[in-house]
Parts: sequence; structure tokens; C-alpha cells
Amino acid sequence: MPALRSILSAVCFLLAAMLGGLGGCSKPPPRLAAQPADQSFGPIEALERLQSQELGTPGELPPWIAHVKAIDLDRDGLTDIVFCEAQFNEVRWIRQTSPGKFAPEALLAADMRGPVHAEAADMDSDGDLDLLIASMSVVFPNNDRVGTAFLLENDGQQNFTPHILLENTTRIVDMRPADFDDDGDLDLALAQFGYDQGEVAWLENTGQSPWHFQRHVILDLSGAVNVVVDDFNGDRHPDIVALLSQQWEEVFYFQNSGSGSFTRQRIWGSTNEDYGSSGISVTDLNRDGRPDVVYSNGDGFGPAATPGPRPWHGVQWFENTGNGGFRYHRIGTLPGAYSPIGVDLDQDGAMDVVAAAAYSDWNSKNRHVISLMWFRNDGKMNFEPHVLTRTPKDLITLDYGDFDGTGRPSLITGGFYIYPPFDAMGRVMLWTPRAQP
Repeated sequence: MPALRSILSAVCFLLAAMLGGLGGCSKPPPRLAAQPADQSFGPIEALERLQSQELGTPGELPPWIAHVKAIDLDRDGLTDIVFCEAQFNEVRWIRQTSPGKFAPEALLAADMRGPVHAEAADMDSDGDLDLLIASMSVVFPNNDRVGTAFLLENDGQQNFTPHILLENTTRIVDMRPADFDDDGDLDLALAQFGYDQGEVAWLENTGQSPWHFQRHVILDLSGAVNVVVDDFNGDRHPDIVALLSQQWEEVFYFQNSGSGSFTRQRIWGSTNEDYGSSGISVTDLNRDGRPDVVYSNGDGFGPAATPGPRPWHGVQWFENTGNGGFRYHRIGTLPGAYSPIGVDLDQDGAMDVVAAAAYSDWNSKNRHVISLMWFRNDGKMNFEPHVLTRTPKDLITLDYGDFDGTGRPSLITGGFYIYPPFDAMGRVMLWTPRAQP
């Protein structure tokens, strides 16, 4: 969950106001000081580029939408939306019935113990999509071993039976499927934020019973926000990249030998403990055939006494240079940046980056904040910032898909509201492109 650290830190702040690693690794690269991007000019206002629509069923309480995911869940050729409502312990579904038309919101699973991330995969190879749910159990800061990894088994008619794959463990915030040991079945990579204790781990699908998994820890540090999976070095084995927040502010690459044995490499780190790591995703940003990593830092609730935006908040990317190498590039500044994704928003053939933003108006002194920023790629890897919207505020999760039948990418966002004033809110929002002159 990209905004997990911010939520945990903000809750700590509110409560106060109201009441190891693996051996045998090569020498890591030097830690770098935080460098804000050039702010000599402001972003371009592009507020008319997208039109917004609120989807689903608004509730009486401010929403806690921890994650939105664009998935064709019923495999009818139309992209749907699956999302986690952490406050009510629910995973829900908004089905697209025809281009731009949606069925009433449906409950897929209750009692999900604070769900914060959803992924889809056919875990039992029966031809339909099951759901993997990472659950914290307690969103408030907590050192107890209360994390749970759920699998929601699809019967083919979008009726889901929950199975617990792992429980009584440090709090789980992200879970991604891949065959890490090359035995023909899907294993799982885990980001376990924990609190004072946490891990990056993988769950080996043993095949001994339908849902029997064995946990292997590959990094024994707290604060893992995301794990992403791809073949980063081109050897046809899925590798893992993990983002750690808290005092670490580091990005780690775990190269897979193909047998589930990983070699760890720290590819980047900041000396600034208030850098605010908030999310990563994978995309081939420069279109060279190698998967790159896009990274946001926008958590304004770090060790500093005053919450809020920081001048170094923004978005950057790690260029995959091949053979396990990565090169850091700053993309641009965005106060409160979260959930960065690669998407060719203007369909010009160059991959752009869009990021959400949240909690950059903590003291309600600047209501003119940015909620969605588009960093437009000019085709030469220069990124020009465009403001897509300034409301609703506090959007922490973002994805994209074709939601109008045109083939053009639309955006979906989720809002997570933890402190007043509870205004300018958006629960699950769809952002579709307007016709451009």
C-alpha cells in the first residue's frame, strides 16, 4: 500500500495531539542526500483534460480506500475495479457492464482484517481469477503479529471463498504472485511493514495441499511499503524490488537464481530520514525493453515535528541499465506524492508518469493543493508537470485502464480520510479523457 507509512504516522500524530540482512552481498552503492527537483517554474494547469465521476456507493463515514485495482475480474473483456475498504474490513467490486457503464457496487469479502492491497491471479489454475489480499488487521501503529495473507478463491461465477495463507505474522501491506522457484505453480512476494519489526519475504507454494505455503524471509527490516515483481536482469526468472520507508528510506533489488534463492542489492538510499518513501511501481519508462521502477516520496509525517509537504517530495525513476544495474533519475516535485504509475496518458507513444497526492494541507492553510499530477514525457525522457485536478484531496491510490471502450487510458483513484475537515472527499473516482482539440 503506497500510503501506508503516511497513515501510520498520521495516526500516531493524532493520538499524541488528542490524548538485518543477508550475508555475502556486494558492497552497496553510496547513500545519497535528498535532492529537490528544479522548482524555477510551476506546473501547467490541465484541469480540463479529464472528467471525473464518482463510482460505487458512498457511506456515512469518511472513506478509507486503501487500494484500487483495475482488473477484468469476470473476464468479459471489460475492465472492472476491485478495491479495499480498510475501515470496514471489506473487499469490494465495481463491475463494468458495457463501456462506461457500471453495475451497483458488490461486496466480495467481509472480515478481511484491515485489507490494504489486492492483486489478481489464477492461483489454482482453474481458468478464473482469484484475489490475493494483504491485510494489516490493525491500521493503527502496532507491533503485534496480526498480519494476514488471504486468498479469495473464485468459483468461476465471482463467488469467493476466503482462505488464510499466512497469519499471526508482522503486518502485511503488499503481496505479488510469481513462480519464484520454477516449479510450475505461483508463489508470493510479501512486503511486511510491521512497525518496529518487519520483513520482506516470499511464500513458497509447496503443492502439498491446495493452499499450503512456506515463508522465507529475504530481508529482516521494518517499514516495507511495496514489493514489485519482474524479470529485471533478463534471465527469465522473476526478481523482486522492495521499497523500505521509516528510518531506512531504501530501495532493494533481490535477484532470483531461479530456484527461489535471492541475492540482495541495495540500489538506492537517502541520508534524509524524512525523505518520505511512499510507493513504487514497474513500467518500461524509456521503452528499451527492460522494466524500470518508478518511485514516489511524499510522506509528510516522518520524524520532523511538523507534518506536511516537504520541498524534496516528488517522483523519480530507476532506469534498468541491464544485468541488475539501476540508474537514478529525478522526474519532478509533487508535495505529498503517492502511488506513481507509468501510463501513456496522451497516447503519443512516450510513457508518462501520473502520481496521486495526499495530506499536503495538514493545517488547512493551503486548500489549493494538487491531487493528481501528470508528468508528460516529451519522448526524450524530459518530464513536464501538468496538474490534472486539485480536488478531491487526499488521494492515496491510483491505477488505470480502459473504462470507456476507446482504448484510451482512464484513471481510477481512492481517497483515505483520517483527519478533519472531512470535505472535498472522493471515495472511488473514475477519470476519463475528454476529447482534445
